[in-house]
Formats: sequence, C-alpha cells, structure tokens
Amino acid sequence: MKLLIVEDEAKTASFLKRGFGEAGFVVHVASDGFEAKRQIEAGSFELIVLDILLPGMDGWEILTWARKSGIQTPILLLTARDSVADRVRGLELGADDYLVKPFAFSELLARVRTILRRPPVREAARIRVADLELDLAGHRASRGGQSLDLTAREFTLLSLLGRRAGEVLTRTLIAESVWGMNSEGDTNVVDVNLRRLRTKLDDPFPRKLLRTVRGVGYVLEDPDRQ
Repeated sequence: MKLLIVEDEAKTASFLKRGFGEAGFVVHVASDGFEAKRQIEAGSFELIVLDILLPGMDGWEILTWARKSGIQTPILLLTARDSVADRVRGLELGADDYLVKPFAFSELLARVRTILRRPPVREAARIRVADLELDLAGHRASRGGQSLDLTAREFTLLSLLGRRAGEVLTRTLIAESVWGMNSEGDTNVVDVNLRRLRTKLDDPFPRKLLRTVRGVGYVLEDPDRQ
C-alpha cells in the first residue's frame, strides 16, 4: 500500500513516515501543496493524508483540485483546525475523514485502515441511490426529478450517507464526521437531525431510502436492492 503524507512540519512528517513504514506501508512525503499536486499527478497512491495549512497550495485547494479532476484517491484531512465549519467543509469538498491534531497514531492508523477497506467511490460529482440524485458540486439534491429543499447541514448529512450508501453508519461516526463530537452522549443530535432530513427525503415519497437500524445507526439504501 502506497501512501502520500502532505505535511509541512518536518518532525510530524518524519513521525508519520516512520509509523506508517513500520505498519507496512510505502510512504511518500510532500512538504508543500505544489509538491503534493505534482506527486499526485505523477503517482498512484492508495490514500493521501493531507494537512490543511500548507505553503503554496493549501489543503482546501488540493482537495478541491483533486475531486474536480476526477481523482478519487481517499483523502484524510489531518489538521489543527477543530471547528465544525472546517469539518463540514472538508466533507462537502470530498474528504473521506478528518482527524484533529494532536492525535494518537494508533487512531490515525485505524482510520486509514478503515478507509482502505471501503469500496472505492466511482462517481466524483454525482451520487445516485434509487431515484435520489445528489449533485455534490452544486450542493443540490432531488428525488424523481423533484428538488429537495435541504439546509446546508442536511445536505452534508445526506452526502455522508450517500457516499457510503448500503453501509450502516453508527450515530457516533455521524456525530464525529458532521459535528466533531467525540462523546456518545452527544449523539442525540444525530437522531433529531436525521428525523428532520427524513421528513424531506422520505415522507413525501412511497419508497423509503433512509432506514434506522435499531441500536446501531442509519443506512441509506435502495429498498429494491435489499
């Protein structure tokens, strides 16, 4: 497995390279955005660990460029920025995960391995589940050609579920990905927001796409393919 670490702090980059190397990965390092772009264009990586605050092109620019260019290599954002707005922005731009510094390498390694076990996403700009269509670049959603009036947060939630359609996502994972919450006690906000999303996504239509898995979480799936 070949990884690209994009990190301008030499000490952190060296630590990550050594850790992933010991875990059996082939690791390449880029210390600025322009070098990262060059390596991404020239090489084939299984995953990219991308810092946001970089010289040259920053992480947002690299992520945006990669997804608009059709590059579907999984990208994990690794950054000191801990606001919900940054997490939401990263997910909406196409990041696969987001980890805040300081972090435990064991958690980072576990997240990388989890991402690499997922089936690859083939569609860069649009996601389809039954008659639901998500336009990720345009931040639009529709069912059967009928536009869904979603808030920014609802679209982020639906995008997360859509990217991993057919996979049951736990409340904790959803809370961490969208709100930056780390405590399972805070995940009631997930249930509240998913109920609101369901009133727009499913209630007006005969086919229900959003399913609650009792005691676990939620899954977005085509009921005709169960």
